Amino acid sequence: MNAKISNVVARQILDSRGNPTIEADVILESGAFGRAAAPSGASTGTREALELRDGDKKNYLGKSVQKAVNNVNKAIKKAVVGLDALDQRLVDQTMIDLDGTENKEKLGANAILAVSLACAKAAASHLRKPFYRYLMNSKEYIMPVPMMNVINGGEHADNNVDMQEFMIMPVGFDKFSDALRCGAEIFHTLKKVLANAGFSVAGVGDEGGYAPNLPSNAVAIEMILKAIEEAGYKAGEEVYIALDLASSEFYKNGKYVLASENKSLSSAEFVDYLEDWVNRYPIISIEDGMAENDWEGWKLLTERLGKKVQLVGDDLFVTNSKILREGIDKGIANSILVKLNQIGTLSETFEAMAMAAEAGYTCVISHRSGETSDTTIADLAVATGAGQIKTGSLCRSDRVSKYNQLLRIEEDLADNAIYPGLKTFNFSDDVDADDSTAEQNAETDEAEKAHVAQKNTVVEETIVIVEDEKNHTTEVKEHIVEKTESLVDDAQVEDNKEIKKAESVGSDATAEAHPKA
Repeated sequence: MNAKISNVVARQILDSRGNPTIEADVILESGAFGRAAAPSGASTGTREALELRDGDKKNYLGKSVQKAVNNVNKAIKKAVVGLDALDQRLVDQTMIDLDGTENKEKLGANAILAVSLACAKAAASHLRKPFYRYLMNSKEYIMPVPMMNVINGGEHADNNVDMQEFMIMPVGFDKFSDALRCGAEIFHTLKKVLANAGFSVAGVGDEGGYAPNLPSNAVAIEMILKAIEEAGYKAGEEVYIALDLASSEFYKNGKYVLASENKSLSSAEFVDYLEDWVNRYPIISIEDGMAENDWEGWKLLTERLGKKVQLVGDDLFVTNSKILREGIDKGIANSILVKLNQIGTLSETFEAMAMAAEAGYTCVISHRSGETSDTTIADLAVATGAGQIKTGSLCRSDRVSKYNQLLRIEEDLADNAIYPGLKTFNFSDDVDADDSTAEQNAETDEAEKAHVAQKNTVVEETIVIVEDEKNHTTEVKEHIVEKTESLVDDAQVEDNKEIKKAESVGSDATAEAHPKA
C-alpha cells in the first residue's frame, strides 16, 4: 500500500516540567500513523538548533510553542504531504530547506524534529515493524548500558551541588534486565544511605535523582559508593560511576567556580581536580568535563584522561557533524552525547553518529531534562548499537518509560539481544574487570565483535544516506517550489474534515502498531 504522507497534525502538550512542548502526528495514505514529541533541555549548549517558543509572558509564562505548532500545521504540512515516508532523508531535507537557516530558527527545531520522528514511526507502522527494526535491520542487536542519574545537582536541582549529574553504570551483567534491576536496587538503597547520613531525600530533581544539599561534590560520589556496597554489588567491577559536570554552567570569567567548595580553579587546576577524582574513585565516564568554549581545557583533559575514562561532549558538540569534525581533528574528547533536538532531524542525528563511529568515538543516546513519555530514544539506542543510553533515574514515568521500552525490546529479541557491559567503552581493556574464566572472555569477545559489526553497519548505511543526499537535493527543491509557491503568512485554514479525521486517528491509536516491542 501507499506510504505517501496524507496529513500532518501538531498540537501543544506538556513535558515533565509542566512546560509546553510540541507533539506531531503523521498519517500515511495507507492509514499508518506515527506520533512523536520534542523534548527540551535546561542546561543547553549555545550552538544547539533553536527551540522555538512564543515569548508571550501571558501564555505559559512565555514558554508556549504555538508558533511551532502553527508552522507544522501550515508550512511544513504543505511541504511534506505527498512525500514518501519511507524516504526519511527526503522528508528531513525538505524541512531543512524550507526553514533555510543554519540553526532552524525560522520553523523551530522542535517543530521539525517532531515531524521527522513521527514520519519515521509512521513508516515503521506502514511496514508493520517495531521501530528499532525499521531503523536498522539486523540479526543481533546491542542493548545499551544505562547511565542512571541517581543524584541531581546544578541546573537540574534546587540544591548546593555544583555538578549536574552523578550516575551509576551497571556493566557487570549479561542482560539489560539484570542491569536495570541492579540500578533500581542501588537507587532505593541510596535513599536509606542519604537519610542515615542526615541528608534530605524529600524531593528529586528534574531527572528523578535525589537532590540533597551536600558538604562537597565528592560526597555525592561517596554516598553512591556506599549504596552500591550496601545493595550487595561491587563498585569498580559490576558498577561504575559516570558524571555529567555541565561545566559551562559554573565556568565564569575563565574560571571553574565550585561555589559549594569555595573554589575558583583555572582550566589546568580543574583538570588536576578531575584527575584526582579518577584516581580515587571508580569513574568510567565524564560528560562536559570542561566548558563548551574552553577548547584548550578540553585538549588538556583529553591528553590527561582520554585513555582512562570516556570523555563525552554534549554542550561541546551539540550533535552537530560540523562541530564534531572540528573536535575530532583537534583530538578533543572521545565520545559524543546524542540528543535529537540539538540538531533537529533523524537524518542529521545519524550523520553525526556515523562520523563519531568512524573516528572511534563512542556514542551515548540521551534524553533531555524536559521529557515526555515518548520512547523514541530507547529504540534509537538499540537500532544504532550505540551501546549506551542516558535517560535519567529509576523514578518518574518520563524516565522509566524508556527503561520499560528497553525491557520490551530485549524480550522481543530474546537470544539475539547482547548486553556489552564494559566492552561498550573503547578503552575498556585498560579497566580492571573480573573476567576470571576463558569462557567469560570468549563471551565478552563475541559481544565486542557484534557491537563493532552493528556500529559498522550504522556507519555504512549512513554513508549511503549522505551520498544519496546530493541526488535528493534537486528533487527536494523542486518539490518545495511546487508545494510552497502559494504560501503566505496568513495561510488558509486547513480543511476541518481532514483535521477531524486525523485527530480521530490519533486519539484511537495507542501505539505505532509494533508487533511486540
